[in-house]
Amino acid sequence: SKLDLNIDVSDVLEHVHAVSKTNPFWNELSASNPFIYDIAASNRNENNKYLSVLKENPSLFSRVSSNRESLASSGDELDIDCLLRKTSTRRSGRSKSISDFLDIIDNRRLNPHKTAPQKTVASDTECLQNDREAYKMAWLSRRQLTRSCLDLEARSQSLGWAQTQATDVHIVSKLNHEGGSVQLPDSDINVHIPMGHVLPGEFQEVGLKAILNPPSSLNNELSITVSPLIEITLSNLNTREAIFLEVKVAAKVKNDPLSQVMTDIVCFYSLSKEGPFKKLQNCYFYEDTIQVKLTDLSHLMYTVIVVQANKIQPPATTVWDYVHRTVSVGIYGPKYIHPSFTAVFTAFGHNYIPRKLTICDIKKGGKNMPPVVFQLWGKHTLLLEKPQDLNISLISCDPDFEVKVENQSKNITEEQLKTGEMVRQQFLFSMLGSREMHFFLFLVQIKNLRSGQVMQFCVTTPDPAPKLSGIIRRPKCLQKRKEIKSAPLLLIPTVKYPKFQDKCLNINTYGVALKTVLRQSKIDYLLEYFKGDTIALLGEDKVKAIGQTKIKEWYVGVLRRKVGLVHRKNVKVISKEQAMDTADSELLTRNLVEQIALPFKKLTYIYSVVLSTVSENVYDWRALAEVLGYSHMSWDDFNEKYVDKESERVAHVVKRLKEDCHANKKKRLFLYELVVALLKIDCQGLVARLTQDTVILTSAVKLGKCWRELAEKLARLTKQQIEAYEVPHQGKNGEVTLEMMWKPAYDFLYTWGAHYGDSYRDVLQDLQSALDKMKNPVTKHWRELTGTLILVNCMDVLRASAFSMEEEG
Repeated sequence: SKLDLNIDVSDVLEHVHAVSKTNPFWNELSASNPFIYDIAASNRNENNKYLSVLKENPSLFSRVSSNRESLASSGDELDIDCLLRKTSTRRSGRSKSISDFLDIIDNRRLNPHKTAPQKTVASDTECLQNDREAYKMAWLSRRQLTRSCLDLEARSQSLGWAQTQATDVHIVSKLNHEGGSVQLPDSDINVHIPMGHVLPGEFQEVGLKAILNPPSSLNNELSITVSPLIEITLSNLNTREAIFLEVKVAAKVKNDPLSQVMTDIVCFYSLSKEGPFKKLQNCYFYEDTIQVKLTDLSHLMYTVIVVQANKIQPPATTVWDYVHRTVSVGIYGPKYIHPSFTAVFTAFGHNYIPRKLTICDIKKGGKNMPPVVFQLWGKHTLLLEKPQDLNISLISCDPDFEVKVENQSKNITEEQLKTGEMVRQQFLFSMLGSREMHFFLFLVQIKNLRSGQVMQFCVTTPDPAPKLSGIIRRPKCLQKRKEIKSAPLLLIPTVKYPKFQDKCLNINTYGVALKTVLRQSKIDYLLEYFKGDTIALLGEDKVKAIGQTKIKEWYVGVLRRKVGLVHRKNVKVISKEQAMDTADSELLTRNLVEQIALPFKKLTYIYSVVLSTVSENVYDWRALAEVLGYSHMSWDDFNEKYVDKESERVAHVVKRLKEDCHANKKKRLFLYELVVALLKIDCQGLVARLTQDTVILTSAVKLGKCWRELAEKLARLTKQQIEAYEVPHQGKNGEVTLEMMWKPAYDFLYTWGAHYGDSYRDVLQDLQSALDKMKNPVTKHWRELTGTLILVNCMDVLRASAFSMEEEG
């Protein structure tokens, strides 16, 4: 059985084929318009409409979702921006922009072999005939950024060459009377349009845009903004239903009674960007997400989420004292690096970090440069208890590059953070000597000038600009013979990993057991305790998971050298100073690592995927070898082919571990020992990625045919959409065998998880909650997902106790 399209595709294929050749923005239009995408996909593969992500591209097991660049993909698309990138060969070299040339080179380099289109679910296609005006407006808005006439030979000397993309991140979607949801790309900002919002036969065009600097009037002693200023546009005011705005905020009210009473998280609304703003009453808050019902609709509306205090009661001085406030940091730079380039450190007072940012104050030789569009290179989140002066340093980890002395360290003041506005600091990098250009790593350090605490993270630059020779066809009279020289091999830089310290955990919060809990049937990852026991709590964040019969909220705790969950209602939370006897709740960092990695003894994985993921993301083979117990390894242990590539040397160490574990299967488990080693060199981001990949794969295997029930709960998929996932895996009888049912389950879970971006904790928690709510929860017997939630919730306390940031900086 195949999905029915609402339009005869053959009637429009010829028009679509012509448009794709003349429209340079076809890629992004097709990414944000599911109808255009479906036609294009069927045009390229008419005989195989339904393709599995597993059959067509097995490397999707390890692909990071952050590599996607499409502006807005539908809920069931995977990396669709790669499908239509090829530029028509009929366009002359003279009519191509420099961006076209670089895209062609990227496509050749990254995809040397032709890749078949991937799976998609057919979308609603009623609106194509009526959408010509929207198509024209999208074309004209992008053409407003005039394409520059550039000297191709001098391209690498400019900071912003070929940066002609639109940089205001916004989306416009057209919905009918059935409603739907609109999400701002790469954000947690959504607008939900209920069914019946407009009359049958009418349409509603919904526009969403994030303005990075929120209103200054809402940032003062009594209130702070915790979201960007959100612009909402509606084309049709002949409506019968309200709409709902859903936003993930960058703050959490503290748990103490005073903070809970004095502080509210609210939404302010205005018809003008400058205000005045009024507070809306229809707000519903759960965890870190607020949902607002908008009833007073207008063609143009502005909303912003604010933490507001009724009054400030000493010793508090501002509303910051009542909340846990996060600040998001983005590192931006050019699309390609060159011998001298600028990286921009940017701090946001909200969770939204755009993929591209317009930089208007770049200077070169004392002169102002034209505005340029920089790409997001890396991001990080900081927890700030109150606004404070910060010192920012960027340090090159590669001897071939340096940060200019006058740019090595810069400050962000307390007053700048109080305003809630975006704060930027520029750092100028330059290359030393005349070596061939290559990507490299640099360290970002953020130091609290008051406490001296140092936070740091690593960022990898993009590749240097590819050479255009061979792509641009010059007249023969201008061609010159060039001497062919052998270029030196690119040296991949190494990172100095922090040294793991085996010492007692630094615990700030404890819980006193209010009752005795002893289970006749032991349950993995759940603690047992007696009334009056003092339990060390590894943070105040709670985990939602099923207990013996019901879903409950749990703290992650330590008691008698065991890490596990304790029901939040069974303990009274106390401070470190109030705890009397803590001897039973002490734990060494080594024991913590060994326990939180236990789920990996039972998780399903694919060795080749783990090998490639680790070898590409560990940059010092010696550090990995040492924590694995191979400190005796030397250069002599490597074959000649390993000498020049750090990734190959890392892969050799991982293979050695695999061989040793395989030789002693009863006592050693490969994935468990590898994760323990990665945690000991502070590769938490890599461990998070491996955790999400293996949990999704294992969940798919455990679910089998029950994945259909999960798909309905997680994404509200229709039977038709579920069937589309199963079509690629059907046998000759038209059915998916029980042994093959994990494949459509994996297709779905991978697609669902990709939309979370880097929020791996949310992926694991939402998956746990959905599995717990099934009719026959697999999580009652399969507890490893709960174990991974313990792992990710212990990462902060592990890093704070096992690694000294001051020494490593």
